[in-house]
Amino acid sequence: MRRVACVWLPTWPTDRWRRQLGSDAPDRSVPLITRMHDGRRMVIASADAAAQAMGLRAGMPLAQAQAMRPGLTVIDADTAADAAALRDLAIWCQRYAPLTAADPPDGIRIDSTGADHLHGGEAAMLADLLQRLARNGLAARAALADTPAASWAMARHGPTPATIVPPGGTVPALAPLPVTALRLTTDVSAALDRVGLETIGQLAATPRGPLVRRFGEGLMRRLDHALGHSFEPLEPVPPTSLIRQRLTFAEPLLTGEAFPNIIARLTRAVAAGLERRGEGARRLDLVFERVDGRMQLITIGTARPVRDPPYLAKLLCEWLETVDPGLGVEAMTLWVPLAEPLAGEQLRVLPSETQATDLGPLVDRLSNRFGAARVYRMAPVESDVPERSAERRAPLDPAPGLAWPSTLPRPVRLISPPQRVEALAILPDQAPAFFVWRRHRHRIHRADGPERIFGEWWRRDAEMRAVRDYWAVEDLDGRRFWLYRRGDGIERITGDLSWFLHGLF
Repeated sequence: MRRVACVWLPTWPTDRWRRQLGSDAPDRSVPLITRMHDGRRMVIASADAAAQAMGLRAGMPLAQAQAMRPGLTVIDADTAADAAALRDLAIWCQRYAPLTAADPPDGIRIDSTGADHLHGGEAAMLADLLQRLARNGLAARAALADTPAASWAMARHGPTPATIVPPGGTVPALAPLPVTALRLTTDVSAALDRVGLETIGQLAATPRGPLVRRFGEGLMRRLDHALGHSFEPLEPVPPTSLIRQRLTFAEPLLTGEAFPNIIARLTRAVAAGLERRGEGARRLDLVFERVDGRMQLITIGTARPVRDPPYLAKLLCEWLETVDPGLGVEAMTLWVPLAEPLAGEQLRVLPSETQATDLGPLVDRLSNRFGAARVYRMAPVESDVPERSAERRAPLDPAPGLAWPSTLPRPVRLISPPQRVEALAILPDQAPAFFVWRRHRHRIHRADGPERIFGEWWRRDAEMRAVRDYWAVEDLDGRRFWLYRRGDGIERITGDLSWFLHGLF
């Protein structure tokens, strides 16, 4: 189901002017307005929160406003700059979803279908969006619903600054809102009010025929957009800094057989753009635009910068089975949201020279198939505590320059957390004669140790006197284990002398 978020900036663009003026901007308690000429007279173009609290609003004659509130701070409006700044803000919102659109004069729309889970859910996404805008001095309200018109209405008339309409709940959510929430003209809203239609619920319950004859088809079109009875498209803003290629089709593609050829053309086009910049793609987003207005997304990542068209096309084609053409795909757009520098590489041409094996293709296929979090390598960390001496890194990240000491072998597998066992040692500084793990008794045949490891006192106070004595032991069946005893056997504060199994060789 389609999900669209709408961000409303009620004091835009006065907030932008305050940011631009910096330290020269008046205090927020001092009302600030911008002015423009509407063809007949000077009027208020926008008003900040302080001015709106005094009853000033956009469209009011400037002379009337100055008569009501002497001492206003007035700035000439720059509509072109305001529109460009709103577009830039819409591009900034692409951190939440790839399809965003500016909604002049004071709104932004985000098609977040299938993207909210990347930010912890819809509520977390809206909360993060509003927090980021607030930190940058921009007052905002936001809403998320099934249609752009519904989210527009809830952002401006919703009960909270961040309103989420559950999927399928558009009709009851919009019913109590005033008809002005349908983005109607002042004349139409006033006419509806005169006939007693004050809310969207009342309007939706009224027969359509008389309404169309009296108010025209535009009213019903607005209502259908809000309730989801007709599709309202968005015109996404393409970021100027990102490489993208879009192909539209004279006839919708009804089956997936033609997709590989289209993908090959798209990857060749974006690869040419990457080559001109001296970059390689680290992530690609392929958007399928269906005739019913729904969009589907394929996202792939690479372990290192790549701009080889056949290779990129192959990675994308592996996910075509997840695409449902529906009634047909009318356009496809390939984005490169993440790219990194990619310089030329000298190939070895002499027979005596061996070409290094490139693990990038293998890592890319595994990562895109199973998820990037499941493909990694372990790298050593400068720590004596075993559970802290290794960390996960990207498969092709450069080595950190550290290595585990060869004189102190470590088990292949560490048990997290260490499991408590019953063990018996003749003396505190000797290896255990046996231990019991998971109700199975293991008699020790050989042992190597102890290796004493102290806690890292600079991390937390509980490790100030922590001591572990590790033993590498082998039982009668030839299985090898890594055991440690907690405490030094002298001071009770160092540990209670209990035994733990921490690893398997």
